[in-house]
Amino acid sequence: MDHNEASRDGRDKTTLSNHWLSPQAHWQSRTDGQEDGLEPHDRLFPIAAFSGSLIEYSLPEAMRITAELGFDGIEIACRAPHLPLDISLKEVGALRERAQDLDLAIPALAGYVGYFSNLTEEECKAALEDVRQLIQIASVMGVPYVRVFPGGPNAFKAGDHHYEQAARHLRACVEEASESDVQILIEIHNQTLTEDAASAMKLLESTGDDRLGFIHDAGNMYISDVHYGAESVQELGAALRHVHVKDEKRIDSAGEEGSFMNLTRHGNEAFMQCRLGEGEVDHAPLLAALYKSGYSGWITLECAAPYPAVERLAYDLKEIQRLMAEVKGKCN
Repeated sequence: MDHNEASRDGRDKTTLSNHWLSPQAHWQSRTDGQEDGLEPHDRLFPIAAFSGSLIEYSLPEAMRITAELGFDGIEIACRAPHLPLDISLKEVGALRERAQDLDLAIPALAGYVGYFSNLTEEECKAALEDVRQLIQIASVMGVPYVRVFPGGPNAFKAGDHHYEQAARHLRACVEEASESDVQILIEIHNQTLTEDAASAMKLLESTGDDRLGFIHDAGNMYISDVHYGAESVQELGAALRHVHVKDEKRIDSAGEEGSFMNLTRHGNEAFMQCRLGEGEVDHAPLLAALYKSGYSGWITLECAAPYPAVERLAYDLKEIQRLMAEVKGKCN
C-alpha cells in the first residue's frame, strides 16, 4: 500500500454462514506440492498474497493468479477496484464463492477506514459507519479479521490525546465487530500512532480491550527505524494476530519508480520498495521468533517493488518459502 495512506486525514470513499473453514484449518487441509520442490508442510505458516499487489487486475482475476502461483490465501484490499465499501452483499457472496472454488482462504480484509485520531467528532461518526460496512462485508465473506487504522501523527510526535481519541472509537469498533464474530486489527505502520510494538501496546492499553489485535509489519517498522525481530514479537505477545511481509531500503533520494518519501524520527527520508531479500529488511529473525513463539496465524506478502505484478509476487513467494525452510532447519 501507499506508505502515506495510513496517516492521511481523510478516508477512502471507496446471508452465508460465517467462517466456512478457518484459515488455519484451510491451510492444514491442503496437500498439493509446489513446483519448486517445497511442500506445504515446509511452510512455517500459511501464506497469503495481498490483492493490492495485483491491483491492475480485477479481484476475480487476482484471486485466480494468487491460486495459480501457489498461495494459500488472499488478503483483499478493501478499496476500488477490488472491494469498495459500497459493494453489494450479493457481489460479496459471489467473491466468497470464487475464493472457495479456487481453494483460497481469505484470512483478512485490508481496510482503509478509521483514522479516528485525526478527525472531528462528526467525521468520527462517519468513519465508524465505514467500519460497520467493512465488518458486514467480512461477516458475509466469513473473514475473521479486518484492518482499521488509528490515524496519526507519527508515534514519536503523538500526544496522549491522540491515543485517547483513537481508543475511544476503537472500543466501539471492537464491540460491534465481536457481535459478528470478527476481530479488529491495527497495523504497525509508519506515520501512524502505532509505529512500533511499544506504541501499539500503548494504544491497546488506552483501548482497554484485549480483543483488539495487531498486524506486525517488519517493512513498516524498518522505515520507522525500530526493532522488528524477536523483541517486537515478545512485546506484542498474544496481541500479535497477523503478519505482513515486504522489503524496503533507504536511498539517497526519491523519484525513481518504486521510491517514496516518508517522515521518520530522522526527518524526511527516501525509500525504495524491493523484492524480498533485495532490500535491507532481515525477516529471518522475525520468522524464527514467530516459530518459537507458537504463532499460528498467517503471513501476507505485500510486494510493491517496481517489477511486473505477477513476477514480483512469484519471486517473493519463492523467497519466503526459502527463508521458512532455512529457519525451520535451524530451529529443529
